[in-house]
Amino acid sequence: MKTEGIRHRVIIVDDIMANLTMGRNMLKTFYEVYPAPSVAKLFEILENVLPDLVLLDIEMPEMNGYEAIKKMKADPRFADIPVIFLTAQSSLQDELEGLSLGAIDYILKPFSPVLLRKRIEMHLLVESQKQELIHFNHSLKDMVEVKTKTVVELRNAILYTMADLVEYRDVSTGKHIERTQSYLRILLGALIESGEFKEESDLWDLDLVLPSAQLHDVGKIAIKDSILLKPGRLTEEEFEAIKTHTTYGKKIIEGIKVLTSEQAFLDYASIFAGDHHEKWDGTGYPEGRSGEDIPLLGRAMAIVDVYDALTSDRPYKKAFSHDESVVIIAEGSGTQFDPRIIEIFKTVADEFYAITSFGDFGDV
Repeated sequence: MKTEGIRHRVIIVDDIMANLTMGRNMLKTFYEVYPAPSVAKLFEILENVLPDLVLLDIEMPEMNGYEAIKKMKADPRFADIPVIFLTAQSSLQDELEGLSLGAIDYILKPFSPVLLRKRIEMHLLVESQKQELIHFNHSLKDMVEVKTKTVVELRNAILYTMADLVEYRDVSTGKHIERTQSYLRILLGALIESGEFKEESDLWDLDLVLPSAQLHDVGKIAIKDSILLKPGRLTEEEFEAIKTHTTYGKKIIEGIKVLTSEQAFLDYASIFAGDHHEKWDGTGYPEGRSGEDIPLLGRAMAIVDVYDALTSDRPYKKAFSHDESVVIIAEGSGTQFDPRIIEIFKTVADEFYAITSFGDFGDV
């Protein structure tokens, strides 16, 4: 886009001095004109002046117009400069060749001043509109990126608030949601690196998977305080009530899905909420799924959820050590947990320690 008051720059290239003089005189009132008697002079000028248009004669000694435009288009600095060919003779084949090389038009010599100026004016207008469109598209892209960033920040803020709400109600599990999200990041990273579940893990969008894991206990919102905040062991009836947090969590997320087009994020969240207490051997809840009928993300979350429960104090137990917890989880391979994920877990388990309630708490 040209700032108002700044004239367009045009280079005219022709080896016949009379043509150069005539062309310059026709255009100098309207444009900044740079005459070039050869292609070599054209490229010399281009090193110092970036024009808005080049008028390029075809038949010239040493290097002709076709060779010149090829050289221009091969240089990123000059590739986008519009080129109009000037020629005394033109055939359909000549025009096709020139256009295929990137020229935008042909003007036959001798040319009338009015026609020459009108053709240049038209092409400069088109080029200006093209640049405005490019600028608009860039601006629109920036606006979309800003809007997307704002939406993501809003989503994350809502997630964090919901997670906090769950933890404020279930004070015995302090920072459980933060820790499990950090454990999951480590475990899924190792799982992806192993290539063990490549076909499924290649489909994951980790920018959605990891934040959505914060909702895995969202169903606890629906559990009575008298049960959720009980300082001692739960009765069998109370434990059955606690188990419903998985179905409540899934219902809450499915209800949100009806109200929005953002399905992928909520699909992940629904798996975490509904399947993190299922067991490999089918003895888990809420649906008693087994083996690979349990979604892979649910099987992974089951391990990190149990690890955090083992390494954290509860009203009814003291925390197990990191090493004890790893042994207990490993013993659940093939019964409570997917054996293949357990093997991957054992390779990164030591990275969990810094995040535990008795470790350094790491970078969560």
